[in-house]
Formats: sequence, C-alpha cells, structure tokens
Amino acid sequence: MASLSPYLTKENIFAVLSVIWPIYLGVVGIWILMQRRAPVATLGWLLSMGSLPVVGLIVYYFIGPQRMKRQRIKRLRARNKNHVRETTRRIRDGQPEAPAQLREMVKLVEATCGFPITSAESVELLSGGAATFDRILEDVAQARHHVHLEYYIFEPDQTGTRLRDALVERAKAGIKVRMLVDALGSKRVNRKFIAPLLAAGGEFAVFHPTRIGRRLRPVINFRSHRKILVVDGQIGFTGGVNITDEEDRRVNTNAYHDVHLRMAGPIVTWLQTTFLEDWAYALEKSPQDMPANLDLLLPDMPDGRHAMQLVSSGPDNPTEPIHRAHVAAIQSATVRVWLTTPYFVPTEPAMYALTSAALRGVDVRLLVPEKSDSIFVTAAARSYYEELISAGAKVYEYSARMLHSKTLVVDDNLTIIGTANFDNRSFRLNYEVCAIGYGPELNARLQDQFNTDLMRSKQVASRRKQRFLPRLGDSIARLFSPLL
Repeated sequence: MASLSPYLTKENIFAVLSVIWPIYLGVVGIWILMQRRAPVATLGWLLSMGSLPVVGLIVYYFIGPQRMKRQRIKRLRARNKNHVRETTRRIRDGQPEAPAQLREMVKLVEATCGFPITSAESVELLSGGAATFDRILEDVAQARHHVHLEYYIFEPDQTGTRLRDALVERAKAGIKVRMLVDALGSKRVNRKFIAPLLAAGGEFAVFHPTRIGRRLRPVINFRSHRKILVVDGQIGFTGGVNITDEEDRRVNTNAYHDVHLRMAGPIVTWLQTTFLEDWAYALEKSPQDMPANLDLLLPDMPDGRHAMQLVSSGPDNPTEPIHRAHVAAIQSATVRVWLTTPYFVPTEPAMYALTSAALRGVDVRLLVPEKSDSIFVTAAARSYYEELISAGAKVYEYSARMLHSKTLVVDDNLTIIGTANFDNRSFRLNYEVCAIGYGPELNARLQDQFNTDLMRSKQVASRRKQRFLPRLGDSIARLFSPLL
C-alpha cells in the first residue's frame, strides 16, 4: 500500500474523477432519457443522480420509472374480439341516442387497452367487505368448472382461511382452482397456508416474487394491485375489496369501508382474459402453453342489458388506459363528477381535469378518508384541497373509518369502479383493472352510495385553519407525489 501513496495525490484523484464523472453522467443521462418520461420528472432524476451519484443510482434502480414489456396472448384476444363483434354491433345499434362523449370513451378504451364495449346480464354493487365475501363464497360453492382469483392482498387470517377452505373443497370436487397473489401485498401467504390447496389439486402462483434475482428490481413498483375473481367464466368480481379481516366489520369493527362489483355475462370474458394473461406472465409461460379448453374458460353467453367495458392498465402499457379513461370521463362531464378514492395524489392532467370541470360549473365532489392508512399520503392529498375548493369543487373527508372505495360517477350515465386509486402509482406503476358502466342504473346506485357515505363525512372548509408546520409538511409530501 505504501507504494501507492505517491499516486494518491489530490491532483491525480481530481484527474481520474474528471474522466469518470462525464462518462458516468453520460451513461446515466442516456439511460434516463431513453425512458421518455415527463420532462420535469426526467430533469429531477438527472439532478438527483448527478448530485448523489451512488445513492441516486441505487434509488433510481429500485423505484425509478422503468418500462416493462409483456407478451399479450394474441389468440385469446383475437377469439374474444370475434366473439363480441356482433354483440358490440347490437349494443351500438340499440343505443343510437348515446351521447357523443360515451361513444368517444368507448373508442378511447378500446384503442388503449384493446377491450371493446360489451355487456353484462346483471351488475350487483356490493357495499362492504362482509357482503362481498358472502357473495364470493356463495358463487365459489356453486362453481362447476373452474375458479380463478387474483388479489393484491390475500391474508392468511380468518377471512382468508375461509376462502382458502372453500377453494380446497372445490378443488377436491374436481374443480380447477388457480390462485394468483401479489408477492408484496400477500407476503404473509406461505407454503404452510397454501399446502391444503395444492394437496387438493389447486394451482398457485406469485406475481413478481421478491426473491434475489431478476425479480428483485420491481419489489416496490410494478405490483399487481388487481382484485379479480372469475367463476366458470360467467361470473366475475372486481373492485376495492381485498381478502382480509380488515375489510369485514363482523371480524374487525374498525374495518375499511369499501365497495365491490359482481358481474355476470359477456363482460366477464375480458376479466378472464386479464387473469389468464397475468397467470401466464407469473408462471413465465409462453402463449402456446396456455390452457387449450378456451370454450370452457371463455364460454358463449347471451347479450346482457347493461352496456359495459373493462379497462386494464399497467407499466407495460405506455398509453396509461385507466389514467386516460378517468381524465376523459371528467372532461366529458356536464352535470356532476363525484370521485371517491382512498389515496388522492393526482397527476397534473387529472388535477387540471377536475379543476376545469369545477370552473365550468360542473358539480365536482371529492370524497376521501379523514385519515388514510398512510400519514404521508394524507398530507399530500390535503395539499391539493385549496386549489380544488378555489375552483368551486367540494371536498369531503369520510370520518367513520378508513375509506377504501374507488369509484367515479359522471353525469347520469357513466361510472367507473375498480382497483385503481386516483394517484400516480395506480395510473402508471401498478397493474390495475376497472369496469366502466354506460347507463343510468349503475350510475344511480353509485350516486346513492356516495350520498350515503356523505352522511358520515365532513366538508372541508374553504379556508382551512392550518398552522405553519403542518402546512409545510403537506407541501413537502406533495413533492413526493410521483412516488406515492
């Protein structure tokens, strides 16, 4: 080591760094620029990487915005489109009076995620985890061919054990059971818990495992935040309710307040497609390895009376279908925009859409929890209140319990309900799915639900009294909105 000391002079170190530093900045800069994200976000990452060369690089590698690629199962989608082409034509012919805004929404969703307008024989709005779990267990018990489920959170608690046991019973009866859970959200699901299902012949997979290896990178981002359950390809569930005691007031008196959707009919075909593509991706299978019995997985069903459309999105789709659908729906509003979300950290386009709607006289209402399960997210959300209220919107905080519903009511004939929060993470970083209802029936039910929830909420004053430090904290939290 002594022989090296003559070379470790300030001049030599500076000379080496003067060569390495431009190379580092050039390589990192090209890497970030090739992501083609928003200019402000790109500049922010470039500055952080330049000022914190080691820490910034590590942070960017694990939580920075990245592109993902997944192979779509073309034969699934081709078969579905051939099957629904006549249904789509009949829906359009049967509703020539549909407003132009709805027709444009249909085109937007199909162009961004490939799912055309279809229909549902029945649509049931389920308020609360208890009602949701009871309905799920009832339908699972009547399954005759298969049960597919995909959940962000599946807890091995009382609620999760009840559903697992129901799945085990079906598997023993010869019903094909496929269960997919997210590795981060369902990290407590272990081999011991899942062993009875596997022993009964069921199948189990984990979305983006957090093990060391090529799956290490998306530990925080790129989660499957979807909640999907499909029975026999004919009945489907989606919405905000996870499989956990925290959603059931019979078990936990302080359980989350949430809503879910049960659908029957052709709309389930696209919910099934979403699951099958996620299943193939999680198992790292090629499209040729998919189940051959598509007629049983995607059965023919008669047209329903409810016009509906499924929209899915994820970091593998740069067009951001759910984000665009929400913004387009709000921009189309002429009467009302009633938004319920547990996490309100809007993107700039989404915030512009809300304030613009309020400024042109639309009845814009935002319903959020008084306290979410994240102090940081609550603080960030509150930093947007003043701008919304100044534009003419009304903001309400649900005070009874943690509000976990994710719904949007637009005018009298457009509704969105699903798994996506109104934030950057759901719009751009996680895999999500939502159901869009076209027509007055589901819209009226969600209006009633919204008004019911307002009875347990407090309107935020136009000029909130807030001390300097809490106000500063909200502003700081807002800076991290893209990461929340």
